[in-house]
Amino acid sequence: MRRFAVTLASQLAAALPATAPLIEAAVKAEPGLLTSHVSLATQLDRLILSPFQSVINEGVLVETLAKGPFLIVIDGLDECEDKRGVEEFIDHLVSFFEEHPTIPLRVFIASRVEQHIRACLETEGVALGNLDSHSAEDDVEKFLQASFRTAVKKDRVIQAYVRARGAWPTKSDMGKLIKHIRGSFVLASTMFKYIVQPATDEDPTTPMDRLPRTLEMNGLDALYAQTLARSQNLPHFCNIISTIALLYKPLPIVGISHLLGIDTFEVLHVLLNLQAVIHVPGSDEEGEVTLCHTSLRDFLTTESRSGSFFVSHSFHLRLSFYCFSSIFEKSNGQAYDYGLWYFDAHWKSFADSDTFDFFDGIEQFKTRRPLFANRLQYHAFLCSMFFYTVFLKNSPSLTDNSYLLTECTNQLALAAECPDPHIRLWLRKVLHYGMTRYSAMITIQLTENTYETVRNGLQRASAAIHINVYILNFTLLSVRTTDSNFVVSRNSRTPKSQP
Repeated sequence: MRRFAVTLASQLAAALPATAPLIEAAVKAEPGLLTSHVSLATQLDRLILSPFQSVINEGVLVETLAKGPFLIVIDGLDECEDKRGVEEFIDHLVSFFEEHPTIPLRVFIASRVEQHIRACLETEGVALGNLDSHSAEDDVEKFLQASFRTAVKKDRVIQAYVRARGAWPTKSDMGKLIKHIRGSFVLASTMFKYIVQPATDEDPTTPMDRLPRTLEMNGLDALYAQTLARSQNLPHFCNIISTIALLYKPLPIVGISHLLGIDTFEVLHVLLNLQAVIHVPGSDEEGEVTLCHTSLRDFLTTESRSGSFFVSHSFHLRLSFYCFSSIFEKSNGQAYDYGLWYFDAHWKSFADSDTFDFFDGIEQFKTRRPLFANRLQYHAFLCSMFFYTVFLKNSPSLTDNSYLLTECTNQLALAAECPDPHIRLWLRKVLHYGMTRYSAMITIQLTENTYETVRNGLQRASAAIHINVYILNFTLLSVRTTDSNFVVSRNSRTPKSQP
């Protein structure tokens, strides 16, 4: 819900231009109004409710209001992971309308009624309606008929089939399909895309073959599994699907490839088979790769439903590493920007999860070390994350500081022993940045053995850093000397004697 009030304010200014100067004045009056430090309730008041009320009180919308009150439509509120933010939003709206019952404004919220939402909405002044009682079969039928007519006009394989066999889909096929879909537009849209998607080497079937197959599928889960299987055996499939499912902000195709360190064509190769369930933009650089519906994320992150396609919450650790690597390499572009904003958020999601053991997750990640090309990035990442967790209290749920501190110094030593000049930059920028931004005094009790282990790790790191600095300085001196000799040789045509 961090940007929710800002988004609503933008929509309000576009619909009611008279509110724009009032919104701008509110931001100027409170420079920190748009930051996360200001409560959602305050942002709603300053950016939306107060500007709207002021415009109404000025009487400039008399003719417009004669047609009825203004309406704000909010769809999919249940999809927001910030449950406390959702509760705060609903509670504040209810309080506002209790104080201003005659204001010509209505808010329509379409959502699955989960417990935290239901508890806030079950109050006087809120009208609840059950959309499940509304049959959408007629609407679904019209949607499918129009969609299939368009597909017949575009697909030469379907056209050839129609010339040879007659109309497709038949009335019988359409009736069975509508009955199977049971009024779900999500299922109707996904099934249609699955049926008419182009054939591939992995799935050479035609739309006419796929339609009866969909009638045997048990809802969305079977359809998702059947679609994902088209790319399951391609390189990087698991990494690409897991990344798309867990990203906090969608990225374009090239952004995903840069983040994962793979070629763009490899990302495309996987995604083009999955367009029934994943939106693939027409450009590699522009547009974002997104799930066609959030139910796919629910499917992927629920092991009992997705089976071999399951995306574990522990993948946040690997995403944190990919973000860290993008920052480390200073690779310009959206992957670098995403890494700056979210590398610590992915680590925190991993560290705070109660669905798996933190320490087991770390050990499993460490067993994958040979897959990572850059040793320094790998060890620097683990050292940095352990450092943040111990000293910056990123994860208060973790209490075994002895393990974290021991691993931190061990990874520091392993990083320092890498013959890479970036070690100094990392120590100066990353760790120093963390200490200056979040510095705080903490006390850690250690056993004698742990203390010795930590001290030995620090001594190893210190010795390795001094050796690397000496080698780097010697190398730079040699390069300068060589460059100087080369210049003299070119100018004088006589090589300078070697020192």
